[in-house]
Amino acid sequence: MAKKNKNDVHNEQSSGEGSRAINKFRISDGLIMLFLALLCATCIFPFLHLAAKSISSNSAVLSKSVFLWPKDISFDAYVSLFKDGSMVYSMGYSVVVTMIFTLLGMVACTCAAYPLSKKRLKGRTGFTFLLMFPMYFGAGLIPTYLLLKDLHLLDSMWVLILPLIYSPYNMLIMKTFFQSSIPDSLEESAFLDGASNLQILWKIVLPLSKPIMATLSLFYAVGRWNSYADNKYYIKTDTLKMIQYKLYQMVASATEAQTTTLSEAANVTSTPEVLQAASIMFVTIPIICIYPFLQKYFVKGVMIGAVKG
Repeated sequence: MAKKNKNDVHNEQSSGEGSRAINKFRISDGLIMLFLALLCATCIFPFLHLAAKSISSNSAVLSKSVFLWPKDISFDAYVSLFKDGSMVYSMGYSVVVTMIFTLLGMVACTCAAYPLSKKRLKGRTGFTFLLMFPMYFGAGLIPTYLLLKDLHLLDSMWVLILPLIYSPYNMLIMKTFFQSSIPDSLEESAFLDGASNLQILWKIVLPLSKPIMATLSLFYAVGRWNSYADNKYYIKTDTLKMIQYKLYQMVASATEAQTTTLSEAANVTSTPEVLQAASIMFVTIPIICIYPFLQKYFVKGVMIGAVKG
């Protein structure tokens, strides 16, 4: 018989290992897969249910016959939302506030994390403690309100931006990323070539930090987009209220009075339940559209920034 070559032996070993791996599938593995499937279902099914209700007819929704698939498709609720000037304005205003908030938040986070990631900074332990302290303790709602009042920030766009642009948690993740992913030798060689700290940060560090920048930008954007408590406490003018607070008011009014109102120009022909579903989809879709473009950076940035170091 001819002797088997090394490739044949390797293939037989690989197939044997593969069959043994299949045989190792246990009941616990099936239970884990089942648990993950149920966990995914709890996130996906409510979204599909709202999407189906938002484009279903009023009669189908009132009869409670819409679950995961629309019936008697109608886009009247979305037409009413786009005709309502206040909702469209709040959407555009929310986009502007979120973009400014994300930009200033990333600038503040980077300016705090980069110096603290350098061992040559004297007293960096004390600075780190001072910057991390707000993550564990807060003054409370009333002192915060009085402070913002003294700073003349109440009932202005900046009260939604300036108080929260610095995040100790995001700073810690970015600091850990810089320490674990940017070699000191790279910066030392740039220093020898005459580069300043700002030049190193702008031309070397930031281009190599796309994963963590994308991840934290998503954190900032989603956090600002979904928040409505500060709108409730610090804003009185309707034109300065973000879309999430508008949605909160709509749902709250419908819960109390079983009615949902838009402006007279909206020409509402949908029931409150259908209009609520359409409003929730209207508010949620922008974030869902942004996430796929940042997903490839998201997982990598979180793992490197939070695990290493």
